[in-house]
Amino acid sequence: MRDRNRSAKLFLFAFLAIAFVCASASAQEKIKFPVGVGTKTIGTNMFWLATKKGFFDDVGLDVQPVLLRGTAITMQALVSESLFLVLGSADGTVGAAATGAALVAVGGVVNGLTQAIVGGKNYKTLKDLRGATIGVQVLTSGATNVLKQILKQNGLEYPADYKLLAVGGGNFNLAALISGQLGATYLVVPLDYTAEQQGFNVLGYFKDYFPNYQLSVLAVKRAWAEKNRGLLIRFLKGAVRAHRWLYANKEAAIDFLAKEIPLKPELARRGWEYYTTNRIWHPNAEINLEGLKFTMQVYAEQLKGPPPDPLKYIDQSYLQQAIRELGER
Repeated sequence: MRDRNRSAKLFLFAFLAIAFVCASASAQEKIKFPVGVGTKTIGTNMFWLATKKGFFDDVGLDVQPVLLRGTAITMQALVSESLFLVLGSADGTVGAAATGAALVAVGGVVNGLTQAIVGGKNYKTLKDLRGATIGVQVLTSGATNVLKQILKQNGLEYPADYKLLAVGGGNFNLAALISGQLGATYLVVPLDYTAEQQGFNVLGYFKDYFPNYQLSVLAVKRAWAEKNRGLLIRFLKGAVRAHRWLYANKEAAIDFLAKEIPLKPELARRGWEYYTTNRIWHPNAEINLEGLKFTMQVYAEQLKGPPPDPLKYIDQSYLQQAIRELGER
């Protein structure tokens, strides 16, 4: 009897040891995949969603989002291969590629404009912003270029009629507005609702002026992508699953956004509804090609030159293969 018990214990120990070794080996097989993200918002949530839901784990990736403020520093990290992939502004990515950086856009993230121009309590219209200091994420970015265009349509020229102050985007913009540092700023949905609840005035929405616009893309080094095609496709499979999950699981998605961003539940709901109704997230993480062309027109106007052909600097073949491997669209 004791021999049988001893044998059973030895078998159990051996089984647990093998299971532990297999689990350790499995964990070791996951490849670290650093990515750069400018801000953590509803629009960029998919990096954290795919991580928390195990979509990246399922393809053997340990994805590590790194928050970096500003397109320039993000692109530098990408070119140096400190990062494998970044969320970059569409115009910044294509603009850099057109001037010699060996970058390529492989997918879309924020496929539309979600910003509202929010003014202090004494500002009632966009024309009232003459002489104001307006907060932006960075001084040269897609959203900032759009803001300048909108204010120009309302009779305000930069820098003669207003000042711009880079404060970091997202919650940084809201905090600077609340502190009185700014006369106005742009806030992504649903932060505009938060500002309204505190007595600030929504003066207009970017999307009302420019309904077809590609704001941000997934960017990689072209040579790195060619060398690591399989790795990139694995990442994109996780990204596509995250985008699809957001559309297919309304209540769970709202709950995730509320806890992860974090937001009050009612703001997370408003945000989810805005993004899905306006198809800001593409279900397959694809780039809006017509929107990207318009984005580059706005970019060129700021530089006072001809727009680069954006189709030269995108390659969605990696994404299309990821979609095929996932099956039904």
